[in-house]
Amino acid sequence: MTDDPGLISAVVIFLNAEKFLSEAIESVFAQTYDRWELVLVDDGSTDGGRDIARRYAREHPQRVRYLEHPGHENRGMSASRNLGVRESRGDLIAFLDADDVWLPRKLAEQYAVARAHPDAGMICGATEYWWSSYDPRRKDVVIPLGVATDTLHPPPRLTLALYPLGRGAAPCPSDILVRREVYERVGGFEEQFRHELQLYEDQAFFAKVYLTTPIYVSSGLWDRHRQHPTSYVSTVKSSGRYHDVRRAFLNWFTGYLRDREIIHADVWRGVRRALWPYRHPLLAGVARLLGTAS
Repeated sequence: MTDDPGLISAVVIFLNAEKFLSEAIESVFAQTYDRWELVLVDDGSTDGGRDIARRYAREHPQRVRYLEHPGHENRGMSASRNLGVRESRGDLIAFLDADDVWLPRKLAEQYAVARAHPDAGMICGATEYWWSSYDPRRKDVVIPLGVATDTLHPPPRLTLALYPLGRGAAPCPSDILVRREVYERVGGFEEQFRHELQLYEDQAFFAKVYLTTPIYVSSGLWDRHRQHPTSYVSTVKSSGRYHDVRRAFLNWFTGYLRDREIIHADVWRGVRRALWPYRHPLLAGVARLLGTAS
């Protein structure tokens, strides 16, 4: 960690993101808050993204570092996030996916919230779904989380209020700011969420955080989440594997709750309710036909 309590570690993971990476990095340099370091983690790229990241690290050695796994391996998004955090120095950590961008006041406003609410283990808000970056004919849409804003939510409230168990939206990884001690307490990201399961690698991390720490949900807008056909969401859904991945996450979460002897009755009911259609597909199909499925 650092002697500078205001240092924010920006962790950008990337895999063959040559098309987008410079724009993501430049959005970090454009921040109005200047006490940041940038950790670029290459998850085994075979395109020019590797050269882009190395160039920034070479030109800005005091602020930017380039990391890769041994042997330039591809180890997945969670392992790459964990590597970036391990090698970072800030007490506050912000993630930015290589195809997203931050708005200029993102870090300044989140740092102000972190100082004003020292009990907040994580800070998040709305996200702009950036459709026009792929198709100029489509309108960009701001997606709020669907819960009370500019307030702290005690654990485990957001477990049941937000996707994938609740009706609210999920935070975007590029939107959050998390305290290092919270990240370490929950054990970071779950590295078994690889390949198509990476669709839920952020949800596994959020699920652990929701259970353990107050979350500050802001009315602010801090990031643009690029929508394009090569994203994990697009590729998994187009392959017809979305429900396989969702079921795998729910099974993991059930085991996580059981192994840690977590006894929140409402959380257990929420998980069982979400798993019910997968465990009883015929009954679920009848319920959908009758219009009674929740």
